Amino acid sequence: MAERHQSAIKAARQAARRRDRNRAALNTVKSQLKRVLTAVEAKKADEAKTALRDATSTLAKAVTKGLLKRNTASRRISRLAHQVNSLA
Repeated sequence: MAERHQSAIKAARQAARRRDRNRAALNTVKSQLKRVLTAVEAKKADEAKTALRDATSTLAKAVTKGLLKRNTASRRISRLAHQVNSLA
């Protein structure tokens, strides 16, 4: 869409900036979750615990930034913790 009004042009610019920032942050979250899951599949308990700590921090930051809802992050952390604790 070709925006004609100055405010619409600015809004589109801001939306694009936010979209890029949010995508980058969500990709970070996904990669952290993947690190935990691969460590769990490989049955590496120590590596999984450190990866879980990092993933928990990243998920909490995503909630603070408004990328994820609090309950969604809490549910993901709980499920990951359950998988990591099953290794020990």
